[in-house]
Amino acid sequence: MFIDQAKIFVKAGKGGNGACSFRREKFVPFGGPDGGDGGDGGSLILQASTRMTTLLDLKYKRHYEAPAGGPGEKANCHGRNGTDTVITVPAGTIIKYDESNEVIADLLEDGQSAIVAQGGKGGRGNARFATSTNRAPRKCEQGTPAEEFWLRLELKLLADVGLVGLPNAGKSTMISTVSAAKPEVANYPFTTLRPHLGVVSLGDFRSCVMADIPGLIEGAHEGKGLGIQFLKHIQRTAILLYLIDISEWSTEDPVRSYAILKQELTAFDPELGERPFAVVGTKMDAQGTSEALETLQSYCQNANILFFAISSATRNGLDSLLEFIGTQLTKVRTASCETN
Repeated sequence: MFIDQAKIFVKAGKGGNGACSFRREKFVPFGGPDGGDGGDGGSLILQASTRMTTLLDLKYKRHYEAPAGGPGEKANCHGRNGTDTVITVPAGTIIKYDESNEVIADLLEDGQSAIVAQGGKGGRGNARFATSTNRAPRKCEQGTPAEEFWLRLELKLLADVGLVGLPNAGKSTMISTVSAAKPEVANYPFTTLRPHLGVVSLGDFRSCVMADIPGLIEGAHEGKGLGIQFLKHIQRTAILLYLIDISEWSTEDPVRSYAILKQELTAFDPELGERPFAVVGTKMDAQGTSEALETLQSYCQNANILFFAISSATRNGLDSLLEFIGTQLTKVRTASCETN
């Protein structure tokens, strides 16, 4: 089951109390204070892993608590420190305070971590307060309280290329053809009910990650259909491909289909409207009279939009599309390196 949102409660460990103790030993009548410090409480840490792809585990286990620090003891013995509790989340997880909606961290890379609740500090024992004028202090400190919060976790998939299209536009067929991903493919709308990722070979030892999200419909940014639930998963992509059905069985006007997709993405996030993209006419093997192909091709040419016509069933046109993806990703990555 694909879960991309979760709410969890985290509580770090309280710091241990300092000890108030005096050395009592034969032939040592004035041994002095020997109370040790309390141990520090454990912290709550969230760590990203590329081996996880869903927040399913955190959906059903919602409470996490780190152990408290141990109290100080006599003979200047330091209390035991609480061990940190590490919670593994998928790479691409955004961590927010539930109450304020403030972003704590955005874990993008494998192994990247963030402390979300800091353990309390151990209190000082009375041995720490001994001075030349106060040789027998009876003062010691309590450990500091631990932090505790309700957190909201939101997963946004990490992909280089995002496929968007109306229901039954051929997105799942395309990703299953160019990668090892195996989404459900059928001749009815909304066969894709969750995002799918596939690793696509671009040749010359290059590859990219492609994301297929459920089909969009008009009004998706307002919550219609499944679009609003999964549009966030293409916010991290470098390139967008607008897939338009140009087969003879399609009843939609191809230019209007593109306009709907562009409008929905821009309404959801204006930055998506500025993302590098190309329009891809799909199901070219079943284009019939090719009227839809010519209409869409002519529109893209007049609007100076890069256009590709493909057939995932016969792989016709896929090589040119993958070559464009490779070239575009190289430009994006080069510009990113120069900026950093």
